[in-house]
Amino acid sequence: MSQTKFKLVECPRDAMQGLHDFVPTELKSAYLNLLLQVGFDTLDFGSFVSPKAIPQMADTAEVLSKLNLTYTSTKLLAIVANLRGVDEAVKHEQIHYLGFPFSISETFQQRNTNSSIAQSINTVEEMLTLCHKNNKKAVVYLSMGFGNPYGDEWSYEIVEKWADVLVEKGVEILSLADTVGVSTPEKISDILPKLISKFNHTEIGIHLHSTPAERFEKIEAAYKSGVKRIDAALKGFGGCPMAADDLTGNIATEDVIGFLNSKGENLNLNMDKWNEAMALSGKIFG
Repeated sequence: MSQTKFKLVECPRDAMQGLHDFVPTELKSAYLNLLLQVGFDTLDFGSFVSPKAIPQMADTAEVLSKLNLTYTSTKLLAIVANLRGVDEAVKHEQIHYLGFPFSISETFQQRNTNSSIAQSINTVEEMLTLCHKNNKKAVVYLSMGFGNPYGDEWSYEIVEKWADVLVEKGVEILSLADTVGVSTPEKISDILPKLISKFNHTEIGIHLHSTPAERFEKIEAAYKSGVKRIDAALKGFGGCPMAADDLTGNIATEDVIGFLNSKGENLNLNMDKWNEAMALSGKIFG
């Protein structure tokens, strides 16, 4: 086993974004400040997107101003969906990563970012330029990476084709995203090793959604595939409000932590702060 440190990405933004009731800014900030003390590699904390599309994230800039980054090595990631969001996000020195959801499904790209795949490639190019100028890194999510419930054509070759295009453009971190929970352990075991092997100079991550019953099998399949970057959310909350009416939740962080600990991975997490965050999550998610 290589000694590359495992990167665990905690995703409170993904967990919260579909909640119907607005979570007060102070409560969001308190929750994120606890998560920042746990010791995750990255915190997907907010997004600079239209407040009409995702009202829950309208206060991302204000939340950011309330985060205490003095005693944490955790890097902040913000999601953007267009160039207006990129322009806004790069202004903030505290943000390390900008994440862009690039769907290999034309239907879902329109639904999620109100733009075509061709327009999204242009957005990625502009984002890479602005990230470079502002000392940020881009993370591009290959959304619909495991299948397409919208009727557009899907195959591993299509996934690989778009990964090729994005890597050619200069993307250094690709996260294969299962936005609607259609991945299976078999698909993960088939697709991930091929991508990791082909793009061996690119950091390949995974962002899975799952029903609770399938979580462990999917985590195990991803781990055995050699992935070193996994997105998860405390208690498996959340999902993409643009994807479906019945949200398929995120992979639960505690399941990933338990699994990786059982494999002897040293995650170096402050579990006291984790337990505090778990307790506070009840006030947010009910």
